[in-house]
Amino acid sequence: MAVHLLVETEDLLRCRFALSPLWETVAAVRTLADRRRQAYHLPWVRQVRPLIDDAALAPLLTLLPRTGYTPDFLTPPPSGPMATFDDELEQVTATPLAQVEAELHRCLRGPERGAPPNQELADRLLSAPAHAVAELGRLIRLCWDRLVAPQWAQLRDLLHADIALRSQQVAAGGFQHMLGELHPSVRWHEDRRLVIATPHRITQRLNGRGLLLLPSVFVWPALTVVAEQPWQPTVIYPARGIGDLWRSTTNTSSTHALERLIGRTRARILSELERPTPTSALARAHGMSPSTVSGHVAALRQAGLVTSYRVGRFVHHERTTLGVALSGTPGDVPGEPSKKGPPPGRRLPDGADTARNCGQSRGDGGAVEGNHP
Repeated sequence: MAVHLLVETEDLLRCRFALSPLWETVAAVRTLADRRRQAYHLPWVRQVRPLIDDAALAPLLTLLPRTGYTPDFLTPPPSGPMATFDDELEQVTATPLAQVEAELHRCLRGPERGAPPNQELADRLLSAPAHAVAELGRLIRLCWDRLVAPQWAQLRDLLHADIALRSQQVAAGGFQHMLGELHPSVRWHEDRRLVIATPHRITQRLNGRGLLLLPSVFVWPALTVVAEQPWQPTVIYPARGIGDLWRSTTNTSSTHALERLIGRTRARILSELERPTPTSALARAHGMSPSTVSGHVAALRQAGLVTSYRVGRFVHHERTTLGVALSGTPGDVPGEPSKKGPPPGRRLPDGADTARNCGQSRGDGGAVEGNHP
């Protein structure tokens, strides 16, 4: 079975990427409660586990079943590419009560529900939708403050890097090539069907609404599809690079050898560019100002070790084939799709990077889920 999204030319023109702090927060709660999603996140799990009480999260957790429907109002698709958590949470708490009531009933009493929820808790949520949505809003705020916000800069950098990579894939091989690289379960067909393997069968024409693509840190290993009205059709997929997200060490021996050749700071910057990385992320990682990082990157670029390009308001840097060979640390394999053509946007000349650049049903825990995290 699969979700079939029928795509027209107008839909292709309206496809976009975005980030969602709210989505990451709800997905982080699910990851904290589901051991199958924790493989790459164990350092984070150990860090945040003492900060939050599962009993306090019971109203939210009962709406995030492993199988069955998750209320759509908990994670509405972001309206813009850089939505803030506060903006998204306000959208949740402003959900019409009729929609809240209908979605709570579908989640807690509907035929898609897997394991039965706590009866008393379910009755309480269903009996007072206004109180329920206010309580859920407070819990999601608590989870953001304790689970995600302290690491958000790091998570955001990885998500931005994924979007930069996908933009390169579009430039190198076209939109259909990029979609084929999102996840093993996603396939683009020449008759303009995007087919996503799921435990459920849905066929929907996009009808000019386009497609929203959301990279996610915590959705792994699943891929989630939102295909029901009134939301814009959305695919949430695991961001590339989460395997190294919580890693705090680098290849010490190779880095030391490189330091003797080009200097400590530039060697460490080069060794850290295992994926496209914005200036602001390098500045935070090394405790330097963005302008200082820009100077070091410009020197690496002049030596042919780094390439830089702008995506939106961010400047990303990545190693060239020579840079990968010299650093001796893992990275994108030269010749893969992200290396086959010029990156999108404006390639920067040496020295051009400055400080101003910093500025729904669900699967059972396998590789693919249905609607929402």
